[in-house]
Amino acid sequence: MTVSSGVAGAADPTGDWRVAEGVANIRVAECNGSMWGVVAWEKKPGGVDQNNPDAAKRSRPTLGMPILLDMKKKADKDAWEGQVYNAKDGKTYESTIKLASPDQLEIEGCVLGFLCGGETWTRVGPPISSSASNGPGATASKTGTAKTAQSKPHKTSSKNKAATTGTASDDPVGDICLLPDIAGATH
Repeated sequence: MTVSSGVAGAADPTGDWRVAEGVANIRVAECNGSMWGVVAWEKKPGGVDQNNPDAAKRSRPTLGMPILLDMKKKADKDAWEGQVYNAKDGKTYESTIKLASPDQLEIEGCVLGFLCGGETWTRVGPPISSSASNGPGATASKTGTAKTAQSKPHKTSSKNKAATTGTASDDPVGDICLLPDIAGATH
């Protein structure tokens, strides 16, 4: 069976993922055929993108900031290629994501195609079903914000409850396809 959305049935990288250092969760969703990931939770709230090379963006909050950028499905593989933004150095790198298991997402990034590194993220939220804003042919509002976006409650195990949000009403990010940085890039 062919899946037109680009996500293979068993290999679904959507959902919330804890980065290796445990300092943030990244929400990954499919927006108009590409995977995008944004910071959905921070261990230390209130972070800003202070290392961004664009001075105008150095005061933007890291919460809701795109990290995985326009990841396209690789032909015949359960992997996606695109770019990853590293807020630690303010640089964007070529990157690949793939599921190592249903609960582990491997992310690898390379500078100039050879200085490569990576890490494994751990799932903390279930896969995200398609919404009207991220389906094929969707037209997400370029002025939509996280506060007006809808989100489904997260299912969490007891070991993950402390680190994830519990309901849509206290979810500061919501549907990432509605965030201006993503909605504007996908049209």
